[in-house]
Amino acid sequence: MTAQRLTMTLAGLFIILSLVLGHVMGQLNLGHMSWLWFTAFVGVNLFQSGITGFCPLTKILKVFGAK
Repeated sequence: MTAQRLTMTLAGLFIILSLVLGHVMGQLNLGHMSWLWFTAFVGVNLFQSGITGFCPLTKILKVFGAK
């Protein structure tokens, strides 16, 4: 695993972990729809793209001409 993929994996894990800890400690209510679900989505996507090497946003940006 490259350093970049390891960084992505750990960043995603830390985002997910902070949301879970905030919810468990009663500081966040993830039971209601809120912008925190967007944060969770970003964390999960970072984690899975670090593990698998596949990032949907990268595919979308390449369609629009990014290198």
